This record gives sequence, C-alpha cells and structure tokens, in this order.
Amino acid sequence: MNKNLIAKDRRYLLRDERPQLIDVVRSEGDYVYDAKGKKYVDFLMGWCVGNLGWGKKEIRRAIRNFKGPDYVLPSQLYAPWAELAELLAQVTPGKLQKSVRATGGTEAVEIALQAAMAHTKRQGFISVEGSYHGHSIGAMSVGASSFRDWYKNLLPDCYKIKPPLDDVAAEKITTILKTRKIAAFIAEPIIMNLGVTIPTQSFWRKVQRACRQYGTLLIIDEVATGFGRTGKMFGADHYGLKPDIMTLGKGISSGVGALGATIMTPTVAKSFSFDFSFYSTYGWHPLNVAAALANIRYLKKHERSLMAHVNVMGEYFERRLFEIPFQYQPKIRRRGLAIKVSFEQNGYGMEVAKKAAQQGVIVSYWSSNGFSLFPSLTITKKVADEGLQRITASV
Repeated sequence: MNKNLIAKDRRYLLRDERPQLIDVVRSEGDYVYDAKGKKYVDFLMGWCVGNLGWGKKEIRRAIRNFKGPDYVLPSQLYAPWAELAELLAQVTPGKLQKSVRATGGTEAVEIALQAAMAHTKRQGFISVEGSYHGHSIGAMSVGASSFRDWYKNLLPDCYKIKPPLDDVAAEKITTILKTRKIAAFIAEPIIMNLGVTIPTQSFWRKVQRACRQYGTLLIIDEVATGFGRTGKMFGADHYGLKPDIMTLGKGISSGVGALGATIMTPTVAKSFSFDFSFYSTYGWHPLNVAAALANIRYLKKHERSLMAHVNVMGEYFERRLFEIPFQYQPKIRRRGLAIKVSFEQNGYGMEVAKKAAQQGVIVSYWSSNGFSLFPSLTITKKVADEGLQRITASV
C-alpha cells in the first residue's frame, strides 16, 4: 500500500472513518482494480450507484460523443434538460411530471421537503426511524434520530416510526396524520440502509390512503432503490404507489456523472413555482445529463429482460449465500439485487465483510451485525460465483 497516499489522505481529507485500504485506479464491468493491479469483485457498486456495471459502453459512447456546452445558466434553455425531464415523467409511476434539477440525492430530498412545505403550508414530517435520506440539515432531520446527538437545531416536528413497517406502524402514522400538521411522509419504498427492510403491502396501502385523506404529501425516496435495483424500475412499483414527489439519484447515471432529480405532480409543482424557490448551480450539468439520458434509455429499452435477470440473479445469490459455511446461521432479506445478510452475533458480519475485502470482493461493512450486497443488475452467474467463492474463502 502506498504509504505516501495514506499520509496525504489523512492530512488533507476529512473523513468520518478510516478508508478501506484499496487504492482504486480503474473500474470495468463488475470489477475495480487497485494500483498494484489486484482485481476486486464489486458487490457494492458504490452502494446502488453503478447499476449497469462500471464503464457501460452505451454511456461511455454518449460521453465520448458529447459536443455540448461546458455549462448552461439555469435560467436559460437547454434541450437535453427538457429531454431528460420528459423521460423521467415517462418512466416514473403515477402522475409525476415536473422535475427540479439537482446534483444528487441529498439535494433532491432537500428540494422535496421544501416543496412539501410550500404546497401544504405545514411544517411537520414523518419518516422511518434509522433511515437515511442525505446529509443536509433537512435530510438529517427526517433521517435517524441519532443525528440530533450532534446537531441540536435540526427541523422540529419530525416524527419517527420504528420498524417493522406493518399494520401497527401504519396506524401510528395515521394517528399523527389526523392532526393535519404533517406536510409529508417520506420513506424509501424498501428501506435500504436498515438492512433491506421490506414493508408489508398493507402498510403502504394504508399509509398512502391516510396521506390522501388528511392532506399529507407522499414523498418516495428512490435515490437508492430506483432504476432497477429491487427488480422493478422503481421500488414503488412493488406496491402500486403513486407518490406526490419522488427523489432520484445514484443509479440515474450509473455513476458516470453526479446528478439527482426531484419529480413531482403538476399540482405540487404549481405551489413550488414561486420566484427563487430553488437554485442549483451544478444541477443537471450538461455532460452528466448526457450520461443520464444514455443510462435511462438503455434501462427503458431493456426493462423487461433486465428486470427478469435481476430477479433470477437475486434468487441465485440468496441460495448460494445460504450454502456458505458461515460460523453462525445467516438471516437474509432480499428484494431483487438488494441483499442483506445478518447474524445474531454482533460484530461477526463486519468481520466477514472485512476479510472478504482481503480476499478480493467488496461488500458493505457499515453494519456490525451483517453486510449488504448491491451487485450490478447485469451481473452473470460466472462473476457472481467468483465473488461468492471469495466470500466463502474469507470464512
């Protein structure tokens, strides 16, 4: 490992924890490579970012052929902005139509919260305890309550509902909504950072109905679950949800360019159209828009076959993971290619994940009781077996 790089990183980069000692210099397909040429099977894909694998030729071609402007002033016209907004309106569920430009998921969530307050003239929010929606003040306010240990002046009137997300949780949400003080309920359709927590069908049915009944907006955060990760184009599609606002990011460009979006119904958009309602200097940068257009067009063209592949490979991963001789019996939660492996023995999952990295396979290790896998949607059984064999070697 390059000791000079480690020293420079520690001196000049502020991190919340020490980085993995993998000096990444290249990525291709389902692999990343370090400075010494070691190849790692990437079962994380930037945490739901590189959904089509790294270096997808259709996206690279769009970037290579890009001859547009370096930058466009937000107040000016730019045809690809309209093309991307139209494409998002076509692929997202319900009556979502109007997009606001953003640089990524956190900014998309911030826009959604502001739009909800502007439309309802209310200030309160309900979210899922322990969830993650970004690192702005607003996003942390509707994220895990532990953020308030560090930041004492987050948004007030933010209520949290603990999993499991079932009929009992839905009734608790409904009781709060009856006060008519809540601007929006915000949640991922499947809670990714809570170990792929999967709500019941009746939970979402009752929550959506209660939101309509009491004038509360439904914000579905698809930053991580969107663009095929769960076996459907959007996680909301598993439940027939028709949100008022949806937040997008991560897989929207398959990692090639930083880009996010907040898409809302025309009714909500009308309330948010006042002067200077939001401004993003680098939202929908022209080069990144080219990447996003190529990515979404590919997903749309191949949606049926790709989603079928995701579900087949998800089942394959689940079966093969159960065959690994872990020291303790694993519990597996999965939807599509969003997979969480957990153990009752605290610390064991993190130990496995770190040893797996030494064997040359990348999974998440941000949870002490387990690890998550978010492989590319195009992964083959051959590559899956290669990575799973390395996990087996690590135990």
